[in-house]
Amino acid sequence: MKKKIDINCDMGESLDFLHSGHDEALMTFITSVNIACGFHAGNEEIMLKTVENAQKYKLNIGAHPSFDDKENFGRNEMDLDFEEIKELILKQLNILDKVLKAKDLKMHHVKPHGALYNMSAKKSEYARAIAEAVFEFNNELILFGLSGSLSISEAKKIGLKTYDECFSDRSYMSNGSLSPRSLENALKVDVEEVKKQTRSLVDGSAFSTLDGNFIKINCDTICIHSDTPNALVFAKAIYDIAK
Repeated sequence: MKKKIDINCDMGESLDFLHSGHDEALMTFITSVNIACGFHAGNEEIMLKTVENAQKYKLNIGAHPSFDDKENFGRNEMDLDFEEIKELILKQLNILDKVLKAKDLKMHHVKPHGALYNMSAKKSEYARAIAEAVFEFNNELILFGLSGSLSISEAKKIGLKTYDECFSDRSYMSNGSLSPRSLENALKVDVEEVKKQTRSLVDGSAFSTLDGNFIKINCDTICIHSDTPNALVFAKAIYDIAK
């Protein structure tokens, strides 16, 4: 039997994407949406409209919390202690929850953004703090994290549900980490390459890494980046294979 794969996308990050219909067009090819909570991008107005569109397409709605760093779009690492990280997450979950409750909707999952996501994948204190915050807020929520990383293993230790997240439009390193964006070919631009990696993620077969090896990774959800130049083309290709 073919494994059921979720497809997620980070949204609510651009007023232009919202007004142009770009985000809504992507919603036809995904099953889960991660909504920015105002700390790296977005605001309550954008959140509300994104929630309304997600409801229209019957998508799972999740929070996309980040460092409090709009200036750098949440992409710079920050040194916070355990309680500061928890507070950071809880504040943002409450912001989105307020919007959802106004529409009589419930949160389905949480996916950290940018540097916070990357740090939680490799730093146990960040991973534990995020997992505890999510569990404390609602222990039925699902935490999306980089497949096989500390963000997943630390969440599982406290009984939090998790989805191993994978990427079709990013290259990987041999250790299962994403290739740094600074490296050439870290971002895939050819749809055939995206299709090839998607097939491997869906059927669990090995695929090539940027540093010349092959890996297999577990995949519960595939991320589509809304801000890549070929986002809609990639989204349709991924959807056709995964669904």
